Amino acid sequence: MTKPNILFILNDHQTYYGHGKAFGAPKIQRPNFERLGKGGIEFTNAYTASPLCGPARRTILTGLYPHNHKEILNEICHPFDRKTYLEILAENGYMNYYYGKWHAGPGTAHELNCEGFSYPLYGNPYITPEYKEYLTKNDLPHFEVELTHSFYNPEWKSAKEAGIKVGGRYTPSKQNYDESACGIMTTPEQTHEAFFLANLACEQLDKIAKSNDETPFNMSIHFWGPHPPYFVSQECLDVYSPQDFPEYPNFADDLHNKPEIYQYDMYYPIAENGKLIIPNPLPWDQWKRILPYSYAHTTLIDKAGGMILDKLDELGLSENTIVIWTLDHGDALGCHGGHFDKDCYMPEEMIKIPFAIRYPQQIHKCQKSSCFVSNIDIAPTILDVANLEFEDPIDGRSLLPVCKDPTIEWREDIMVETHGHKHIHLGRAIITNRFKYVFNDKFKDELYDLRADPYELKNLIDNDKYDDILKDLKSRLKKWRACTNDPFTKKREIRKFF
Repeated sequence: MTKPNILFILNDHQTYYGHGKAFGAPKIQRPNFERLGKGGIEFTNAYTASPLCGPARRTILTGLYPHNHKEILNEICHPFDRKTYLEILAENGYMNYYYGKWHAGPGTAHELNCEGFSYPLYGNPYITPEYKEYLTKNDLPHFEVELTHSFYNPEWKSAKEAGIKVGGRYTPSKQNYDESACGIMTTPEQTHEAFFLANLACEQLDKIAKSNDETPFNMSIHFWGPHPPYFVSQECLDVYSPQDFPEYPNFADDLHNKPEIYQYDMYYPIAENGKLIIPNPLPWDQWKRILPYSYAHTTLIDKAGGMILDKLDELGLSENTIVIWTLDHGDALGCHGGHFDKDCYMPEEMIKIPFAIRYPQQIHKCQKSSCFVSNIDIAPTILDVANLEFEDPIDGRSLLPVCKDPTIEWREDIMVETHGHKHIHLGRAIITNRFKYVFNDKFKDELYDLRADPYELKNLIDNDKYDDILKDLKSRLKKWRACTNDPFTKKREIRKFF
């Protein structure tokens, strides 16, 4: 029997939890992601292992929590000391193709037996020769936007050097494509990085189909978006009207019952001396003009992902291909006082993620599962599909069993961890069907009733009525840390790691 093909699509840093119908805002239009979920299973309680790119991406490759794979912050570039699922697939007859952002540690996907498009660290697709070749081949101009919003202080040297000025034309030329800004494309939609990557993937699928080679393939497409900058086409932006965005329920959070880490911010004009200004200097009337860019960015990425799904159908490859579409972590945009980007706190906006799998040969259509899943489960699921597994123990588990039989016993909770971002911090969260507990070393802990308080406005950590619940959650967290051999108990131990 021919082994199944594997297609993995990863979005980056996407607004997901809360922004949407739950508070009366428009639904984020992502018809292709939804089409994938309807063709298989969508998980409604999916979480990241860590709300930061590098740690989460290494987790996806290894099935390990960051405290085990050691890429605990962005660009530590800790050596790979265990095989990734990419290497195991290659050793067992798969052809690996990789297109897009890396940001998972040292080297690139090419060092892990992959062909395709991959550059070190975070990267910027718009300055690569492959992108320029794509433009020439398709008679397209170089990507450009008109900047409409910026969270850079105009007096910052970095902003001046990059040419970031609201109202001006801008082309990303830095080493990292991560500008803290919004803009409308002045060039065709096809000049966006997402369409560039989708085109590379589709071209390779065409080559595979024409070759009649029965070698199974594993293909990964890792978009840079919808991570900021929110640079979008007018067509996608027109889907959303600022007037349709009521104030986000925790936008006006004064953070009085939150740990101090929730105050961390560095963006202009919303922060001063590294702390978020409360109340936010940008009123909601301005934020509701920024949120549509984030929504539109997700819609644009969805269109590009849809190109790849269409190509699978066109070539008759869908039936024997498992497709997984998810993201590395969420986005703190507009939450808890009005943040831009993220730091070391772990609200639901940053840790809950969309996650869908389609595999017609084994997974029934139109399933929605509330089981707790995580990106620690991606690598073992992919290997399980190929009838393979890791040699050494991992933290995740294959999702195929729960995809096939929703009645089987499964997790009753999930752990998420952080070691900080712009600030070093030790944090661990445990989430159940109703409650969430967050341990914050050196700072106030957190306890929320997510059913009664989905926007986490009432920290119940000092409420004696919840002592038994807190005791139970601490016990659950202790079990997770024990079974995953979590070595860190104090922030100073993280510093020793470096």
